[in-house]
Amino acid sequence: MTTKFLPRYGKAALRLFCLFLLTAGGYFLYLQATDNFATVVAGEVYRSSQPSAQSITELEKQYGIKTILNLRGKADSSKWYADEVQQAKALNIVHINFKMSAGRELSSERAKDLIAIMRDAPKPLLIHCRAGADRTGLASALYLAAVAGKDEEAAEGQLSLLYGHLPFPFSRAFAMDRTFEKLETFVFGNS
Repeated sequence: MTTKFLPRYGKAALRLFCLFLLTAGGYFLYLQATDNFATVVAGEVYRSSQPSAQSITELEKQYGIKTILNLRGKADSSKWYADEVQQAKALNIVHINFKMSAGRELSSERAKDLIAIMRDAPKPLLIHCRAGADRTGLASALYLAAVAGKDEEAAEGQLSLLYGHLPFPFSRAFAMDRTFEKLETFVFGNS
């Protein structure tokens, strides 16, 4: 009986795991196809993965983007960077570089600098990194908490699987979650 029991449940578990992988893979492809674009605060802040020059034109036309905040940092020798800066300039969009790593916690001082940049930037603002998941998730969470005055649940929702972020301690990008947790007293006060 035990030998029949295990194979039956083992096969079911394998099927379930395969279904999970197919679903996760399909969702990943969806995020790639949509540039992982999402609204953070309508008319004010949007988030995405690395936009192409064509995407920048479309986003400026559809959402009136006035500022691009590039969390990948200045990269003069990269085509993506040259295209982004050139397109922003052609459309009179302010372009701001703020280099940060998804694998390292952001210091309190750097986080305060990032918040000030987002608060003071002409709106609507587009925040992006390479995939639009980790660094962009942290920046979006900080914006919601420190600038837009949203609650913790709404802010933390920006660092979620919904945007391709893996909020698990074994993930390299968990540094973004640790940063947000460390800054909660600053962004939400002592409540």
